[in-house]
Amino acid sequence: MPPADPSPPPPPIDVAALREEYTLRQLRRRDLDPDPIAQFNRWLAEAIQVHAREPNAMSLATVNATGQPSGRIVLLKGVGPAGFLFFTNYGSRKAADLEFNPRAGLNLFWAELERQVAIEGVARKASREEADHYFRTRPLASQLGAWASHQSQIVPSREFIEESLDKVAAGFAGKTVPLPPFWGGYWLEPASIEFWQGGPGRIHDRLRYTREGTVWKIDRLSP
Repeated sequence: MPPADPSPPPPPIDVAALREEYTLRQLRRRDLDPDPIAQFNRWLAEAIQVHAREPNAMSLATVNATGQPSGRIVLLKGVGPAGFLFFTNYGSRKAADLEFNPRAGLNLFWAELERQVAIEGVARKASREEADHYFRTRPLASQLGAWASHQSQIVPSREFIEESLDKVAAGFAGKTVPLPPFWGGYWLEPASIEFWQGGPGRIHDRLRYTREGTVWKIDRLSP
C-alpha cells in the first residue's frame, strides 16, 4: 500500500502583523527605589502576584572563545547584594563560555505586566556550600538528572539518556544523592540593570541603573 499523502503544509504566518499594544501603566523616576535590587524584588513580587508563568525564568546570554554569542533560559534561584544566582552543569556550553569570558547578560520578561528587566555584569562561581544547600532542596528526580546529564554533549539517542538515568537511580537507590562535583552555581554581579515598562505606540519607559563605585546612577533611555 502506498504511503498516505502527507498533510498539506500550514499556511504561512504573517509574523510582521503580530502586534501587542502596551497600555497597562507608566514608569517614572519617582517610582523607583534607589537600590536596583530592592526595585527588582518589588517587580518580581508583583509578577508572582499576577501569577506570571515561570516568573523567575530568565534568558542568559554568553559569548564563546570565537566571539559567538548564545542564549538560553535558566531559572533565577537567588537575588541579593551579591547579584543574581543560577545553577548549571559546569560541563555545559554556558559554563565553558563563562570560563572564557565571565561577562554575561540576563533578561526577564513578564508579559502579564508588560515589563522586562535587562541585567549586564560579570559572573563568578557560587561556593560549594551555596550549591549544596540549593541542591538538597531539589526534587529527587532533578538530583538524579543532574548526575545523569552530560549537558551540551552529543548523545546517540533518547534511549541513551534514559538508560543513563536508570543506572544513576539504581546506584543511589536508598541513599542521599550528593552534590555532583561538576554541578554548581553562578552569581552574576550586575554593572547595569534596566527596568522596561511597555508603552503605547512603542514609546516605552526605560530606566537604567549603572553602578558607579558604591552608588547607582539612574538614567532614562530613549525607547
